[in-house]
Parts: sequence; C-alpha cells; structure tokens
Amino acid sequence: MVAALTRVFGLHNLELAEDVVQDAFCRALEVWKLRGLPENPSAWLMKTARNRALDVLRRERTARTFAPEYGRLLETEWTLANAVQEVFDSTDVRDDQLRMMFSCCHSELPETAQVMLVLSLVGGFGVRETAAAFVSSHAAVEKRLTRAKKTLKESGLLFDIADEADFAQRLPAVQRALYLVFSEGYHGASARAVVRADLCNEAIRLTLLLAKHPLAARPSTHALLALMYLDAARLPARLDPAGNLMTLLDQDRSRWDRGMIVDGVRWLERSATGSEISRYHVEAAIAAVHARAQTIGETDWGEIVSHYDRLLAIAPSPIVALNRAIAIAQRDGPIRGLEAIDSIAKREVLDGYPFYHAARGELELRRANGAKAREHFHAAIAAARNAEERRFYESRLAACEAGTAEAAPLRRTARG
Repeated sequence: MVAALTRVFGLHNLELAEDVVQDAFCRALEVWKLRGLPENPSAWLMKTARNRALDVLRRERTARTFAPEYGRLLETEWTLANAVQEVFDSTDVRDDQLRMMFSCCHSELPETAQVMLVLSLVGGFGVRETAAAFVSSHAAVEKRLTRAKKTLKESGLLFDIADEADFAQRLPAVQRALYLVFSEGYHGASARAVVRADLCNEAIRLTLLLAKHPLAARPSTHALLALMYLDAARLPARLDPAGNLMTLLDQDRSRWDRGMIVDGVRWLERSATGSEISRYHVEAAIAAVHARAQTIGETDWGEIVSHYDRLLAIAPSPIVALNRAIAIAQRDGPIRGLEAIDSIAKREVLDGYPFYHAARGELELRRANGAKAREHFHAAIAAARNAEERRFYESRLAACEAGTAEAAPLRRTARG
C-alpha cells in the first residue's frame, strides 16, 4: 500500500502515504472488531487505503503537489478516481513494490541505511525489529531511518526498474533486505512470536517477484530463493503442539515440508550457472546438507564446517563465526567449540544476542560444567526476545539444575 500510494503522491509526500496506510489499519481495528474479519482482509485494506487516498487528493490537490506524472490526471474528478484505481491494480502493485525496494537503495545512502529503509517501507518492520536485525540500539536505528527517509524524499522520483546500470548497483542491498525479512520471520526479535511464517512467506513472495524480473534473475537471487525454501521447509517442525520452540536436534523431520525442499534444491541447482558465488549460495548449501540428513546423527558436520569457512571468507561477521563454532562443536566436541567461540573477532557485539549465551551454555553443559552453564543460560533468559525463547532457555537452565548434561549432539541454537 505504501509503494502504491507513493507512486501517486510522490516521494516528497512519503509521510502522507504512510499516514494513509496507518489510517486504513486503524479503520480495520474499528470495523473488524464490530463486524468480524472480512472474507479477504488484504482486499479490504487496499480498498480502504484507495478510498482514503481519494479523500486526501480531493481535499489537498490545490494546496499540495503530487507525483509529476500524475499531476494532470489528478486535476479533475473525471480522471482522478481512474488514476488512483490504476495504481492499485495487482500488476502495477507488483511493480510498485520493486520500484520502492530499489528506490530505497539510493546511491547517496550507505548500504545499511538502504536495507533499513526497505525493511521499514516494504517489509513493514518497526524500529525494534530493525534494531534486532542489525544488532543495534533502538535510538541509533531511529536516527538512521529519519536521515535515510529525508534523503529518499529529496531524491524526487521513484527508481526506474528498467535502468539496467543502476539496477545492478542496487540489487545487493535489495537482496540483503529480503534476506533479513525472512530471517526475522524464521528466528526474529518479535515480542509476539519467535516464528512468524507470514514474514517468511512474504520474503519468498517478494524474492520471487525479484527473480521474475529479467535484470534480477541472477544466480545470487536464485540462491537466495533456494535458502528461503530450504529453511522454510523446517517451519512446521520449529514449534511443538504446545507452542514450545524445537531445535534442530529435537525436530520431527517427518513434518518438514518435502515440497519446499524439492523447490529449494531446484533453485539451488539453477543458481549454479555462471561463476558467481554469493553468501546465499553458501548458506543454501548448508541448508541443503541439513535437508539431506534423515536424522541429526546423519548430518555431515565436516561439510558444514567447510561451508562456514567459505562463508566467513565471503561475509565475515560474529554471527557467522558463532554458527561455525557450533558446527565445530558438533564435529569435534564442546571444548573445540568453546575455543572457536573464544576466537571470534569482535565477540563483544554478541553480548546482547541470546543465541550466543545459549550456545556457550549448551557447550558448558555438555562438558559437565554446570555452574558455567547456569551462568550462560541466565544471560540467555535475560536477553530473550519473546516468551517462546524464554521458555526454551528456562528449560535448559532446569537441565543444569538437575545436573543432566546432554549426551546427544549440541542443540543448534542460532538457526534451528
């Protein structure tokens, strides 16, 4: 809705587009509470936003300028309604979302700010979710978003998705934003739920839009889709019937979506054309190793460590290094895993990251160091971002209190 409205209002009226969308959701809260959920909530919201946009245009078209290409059409009632209806047509909305994603990736903005804009304006992320995605503070993200929106407004026009040269320059930031939308749904910072299949499905939908555009149909886009499908296949098993978080060790693999695994493998094979190797290729390859294993014991941890070695070379980060350390612990034991964690560069960045403390707790528990394990699980509980995570870490703390170290392989705490 923001993308469609910005097309007619113009980028300089970005806040107006956001306000109209907010009004539509407020109206939904009022009406649906009385009348119940409509048969097609999305269509209801789109229609409400369209009607609200018409009201704004009728009231303010003489006092405010809108998108130049729509200026003449908005001058008379005869063409006004048709012009607004056009931007809400399903085909145009699809292209508008691509335009908005690429418009957010303005060359005057650093890539981090570009991705934050995509998450905010296309992904629907709040400041808290964005801060968690970047392991940053609420205040820092709020300031960066404010500055980024100002730059976007001053740019004047939405991006032309037929511009081949600029398209290639902006594509990596768009891909990263979609990756983060998916990650937030898979194991994000939402206070409402640790697993949000709606966000995962939205990320897949937007990435499919990207893959269908001739300029974006590249190996890295195909690899990103492969990763999403292979990880999303595990969503049905990530929570038990009582809503408790299930790690990779404990999941019932018969509940994994085999159709999604087939799709993921197909996209991974398609991504193998050309010489490009992106982080998405490597992460999809890791997910494919897990998908091949019928049990946790059949997992080829040596291959996974090798993939993480390559991923660290392509996209080094403390979180990638943490996942590599977990894989090393699975292959070589808890002492080697703890040594790998201790060697992580800029490890202090992970202090507020619950999976970091949980990983250390699991490793200490496996080496029968209950006191240290309890300390780390207490830290994980303090950093937990929702009730499901908190319950899981409390259950691991209870295992420490009972003195029951796991004999089975380490629970994979970062991307179960």
